[in-house]
Amino acid sequence: MIPLRYHVVSLAAVFLAVALGVLLGSSSVSDRLLSGLNSDSAALSREVSELRAEHAGQREQLRNADGFAAAVGPIVVRGQLDGRTVAMVTTADADPADRDTVADLVRAAGGTLTAELQLTEAFTDSGRAQQLRGLVTRLPAGAQLPTASDAGTLAGGLLGALLLDPAGNQPLASPDESAAALAGLTDGGFVRAGERLRPAQLAIVLTGGAVTGDAAGDRAAMIARFATQLDRSGAGAVLAGRTAAAGGTGPIGVARADTAITAVLSTVDGVQTAAGRAVTVLALREQLDGGAGRYGTAGNAQAVAPGVPS
Repeated sequence: MIPLRYHVVSLAAVFLAVALGVLLGSSSVSDRLLSGLNSDSAALSREVSELRAEHAGQREQLRNADGFAAAVGPIVVRGQLDGRTVAMVTTADADPADRDTVADLVRAAGGTLTAELQLTEAFTDSGRAQQLRGLVTRLPAGAQLPTASDAGTLAGGLLGALLLDPAGNQPLASPDESAAALAGLTDGGFVRAGERLRPAQLAIVLTGGAVTGDAAGDRAAMIARFATQLDRSGAGAVLAGRTAAAGGTGPIGVARADTAITAVLSTVDGVQTAAGRAVTVLALREQLDGGAGRYGTAGNAQAVAPGVPS
């Protein structure tokens, strides 16, 4: 008879052999797995380094292209606005650098900036739209306001009467009416006006990027409708902004989604670049000639610039 001790020792030997086999096998697999992972990691590191180098090269190319566009921009726009007057309206999020450079290009094109006006955050605040609408309809404008009920169009009608005259650069409103209207909008916290405003033939509405937060679409639409009414009040207008403004909640994106707006108002995205700023002036010239278009590099643009095939 086989003793119990023999069975115990045999079972222990079997379990020990199995344990050693699992340990040796797992060590072999682990070594192979770690070797493979190390190889993959090295390959990914090389790929990341290559992509970073490629990205740096592309950024350098873009910087060089922007520098070239900045150098030739004044030459490209030269004479496009000879003898013309321009009013510039900026939204609260417009970049001052964009404003200053566009203003310089207007002058390089032979135009004269006769009015500068900034719209405040309150102007697009949907919670204050009723207040703005009531204020606009009570203030003297020197011209009949549009029949639309939205605050953006009504405000565009009022400010269009103060800032624009397509023919003789003569204000539609009297000096007293202009002073009262601007004081009312300023006291209401809706605008900040420059020291001296004289009527212009053309208008640039300069905005920033996409509108965010509550009622973003409504606030973007207000700017789009305001710019459209300025267009109708003068000899032409351009709504220009940064690339993000061409998105779904950006003023340019909202304008481009409405065929009634794009039929009259020109839009330019990419105004943070030297090329986009020059295109803004070229689009203003096209407006003066009776045309309109959607320009820039966003997907909803029709071409990079007027006269350039898409």
